[in-house]
Amino acid sequence: MSSQPPDRADVERLQDSVVAFVRAFGLHQPDSTPCGQSIPVSQAHALTELAARQPINQSELGSTLRLSKSTVSRLVGQLERRGWVERLRGTAGDGRMVELRLTPDGERLASAVAIARRQRMESLFERIPEARRCAALQALSILTEAATNDR
Repeated sequence: MSSQPPDRADVERLQDSVVAFVRAFGLHQPDSTPCGQSIPVSQAHALTELAARQPINQSELGSTLRLSKSTVSRLVGQLERRGWVERLRGTAGDGRMVELRLTPDGERLASAVAIARRQRMESLFERIPEARRCAALQALSILTEAATNDR
């Protein structure tokens, strides 16, 4: 971390750049994913994590997604009502723990989201000049680390 405070103009450039990226990437559109799926971004992220880690409990899902307990509870309720997630009594030694699993419909949708995400990332990566790809990945990593440490 730098010992000098950032220049105001640089902070404004960062702000403008992040806002421009959010808009260009489509993150400001609440009812669809940047990869073109017609579900909210939060639900797509939850489906992706469930597909990778199931069974998982709500607390673990919330921690992974960096969402509050109440937000995760609402999110899981939405996924359950849509028939994409089911709650099961825990099998890992504690029958009181509720675990989350994708339903067959949830599995299919999670797979479709993963495929669409991969295609979008490939398309974006192809548009970055090869000589600048490493720099782009490094910049995203630095921003992610800074945002993580800011919370």
